[in-house]
Amino acid sequence: MKSDIFNNPIYQETDLIDLIYKNKLDLFDQVLVEDTIGMELFKTISGLDIRIAKPDMYSISKEEFDKTCQQDWFIPDEYKDMDIEAFLVDECPKEHYQRLVDELQEFRARNMLPLLRVLKYIVDTLRKNNILWGVGRGSSVASYTLYLIGIHKIDSIKYDLDWREFLR
Repeated sequence: MKSDIFNNPIYQETDLIDLIYKNKLDLFDQVLVEDTIGMELFKTISGLDIRIAKPDMYSISKEEFDKTCQQDWFIPDEYKDMDIEAFLVDECPKEHYQRLVDELQEFRARNMLPLLRVLKYIVDTLRKNNILWGVGRGSSVASYTLYLIGIHKIDSIKYDLDWREFLR
């Protein structure tokens, strides 16, 4: 079976008939069909309250989808508008400033500053609700920036971890 970029199944008319026969169509809120010829008639005859969408409504590239999602983070405005770089500079001891500058340059080059704002919001929310999260995993512990935000508790400078390991 085919699927759209959101991994929603795209059904053919025969698939819909099979779902009706098995009485399973009511499990779906919306049905995407590959071929819309006769679908309005099918909907009328079956008496089912289904919405039919053309799959090409969802035909955007993965890059467009990612860009849209990264621009529309569902976080409070105070975090969307936050100067994350200024926050991190304030958190950073002066002797580690160059390391932070180097990492932020890479985050900026990869358009990842919005992600840092989201991570700050997540950490603040976890702290506010007394929710425990992990000490750190994998290459993320090489990032001093993530350490300053509070994503992990591993001081990558103390352990001499190369930050390039994280942003490869």
